[in-house]
Amino acid sequence: MILVDLAEHRALDAIQRDPYPLYARARGADGLTFVPELDSWLVARDADVREVLRRPEDFSSANSLRPDVRPGPAALAEFAKGIGGRGTVVTADGDAHRTYRAPLNSGLSTARVNAVLPYATARAEELLDAFAPRGHVELMGEYAQKLPGDVMGRLLGLTEEDARTAAHGGRRAEELLFRPLPEDEQAACARDVVALQHLLDNYIRERRAHPRDDLISTMTAALVPGTGGLTREQRGEMVSQFQNLLLAGHLTTTALIGSTMLHLLHDRTRWELLCAEPERIPAAIDEAARYDSPLQGFRRVTTRPVTLAGTELPAGAVVFVAYGSANRDPQRHEGPDTFDLTRTAPARHVAFGHGVHGCPGSQLGRAQVRLTLELFVRRLPGIRLERAADQRAVMRPTLIHRSPQALHLTF
Repeated sequence: MILVDLAEHRALDAIQRDPYPLYARARGADGLTFVPELDSWLVARDADVREVLRRPEDFSSANSLRPDVRPGPAALAEFAKGIGGRGTVVTADGDAHRTYRAPLNSGLSTARVNAVLPYATARAEELLDAFAPRGHVELMGEYAQKLPGDVMGRLLGLTEEDARTAAHGGRRAEELLFRPLPEDEQAACARDVVALQHLLDNYIRERRAHPRDDLISTMTAALVPGTGGLTREQRGEMVSQFQNLLLAGHLTTTALIGSTMLHLLHDRTRWELLCAEPERIPAAIDEAARYDSPLQGFRRVTTRPVTLAGTELPAGAVVFVAYGSANRDPQRHEGPDTFDLTRTAPARHVAFGHGVHGCPGSQLGRAQVRLTLELFVRRLPGIRLERAADQRAVMRPTLIHRSPQALHLTF
């Protein structure tokens, strides 16, 4: 089901803004729970989530990025002017997944992450310098949306101006495919996405002719060996890979920065503990990722009849594999509904996936959140939520990049 009705969207929005009561009911139920708003069987328990992720041959990733909204004719007409629309590492299985994944693993290696961190640190300082004199900031728009896009642009090899254009196109793609919009606004979003595709295509062709030490050069060479020109089909495949990488690397980290800061500041004792003991920063990032996972889950589709948690599923059944629910499972995590920086032996969570589809960019994302916390602890120890401490920020209605819609802070 791709939603076209506003009433359906309101029902889905309610779940997406706060999915945790639904998760708790599903974990307590016998077998799996079918959720009409998700048009999926909800896989809610940690053990069941891990089982699905360990069995990609039975639970295909082909529908992982299925949109919630069907673009209208005007948007589809704009998309016809673009280039891309091919499979990506997120939606691929088997040999295709391994082919796409290998250059990502090397492209996002520890060495590459370490090489980009000086730029990321300097950029974070610049962003903070821009708002620090005012004594207040809306963190999502002025920091969390900017830093990851610039860092991904640097890794890919884009200029700073093009990196910001690309990040904007990524946000517009998410808006178009997951939010109900008037037809003219859908078309405007589609134009921005197509502009991103052509921007990436220009870089791909230029780097094919003149390779550099960046991800566009190295991944293109790995996936399309040789030195000759690329066919339109090959260019479309590469555009799809880089568009997916840009969105995943930018939007997920944006979400994690926002939710981490929200939950640390919601209870001032957490932030004060972190300021007093900054060595807890890595634990704070893991706890934030577990407690309110930026990627709440992905869909999978069964490739044959299977039985999961006692529920018989036919071939073609859609399941929503809820990382966010697994990370609140009391069978895996003690006191799972409590944000606790002092967990002495935290269990491993699945916020960044598990198995062959584990997130290859998790190290880069963690590094950006870490340098953000180190910077804010050092320079803005008095930072606090602008609202009363017992009022939560409104969460974005999405299960893909869950974060505060806005985060107003003072210092």
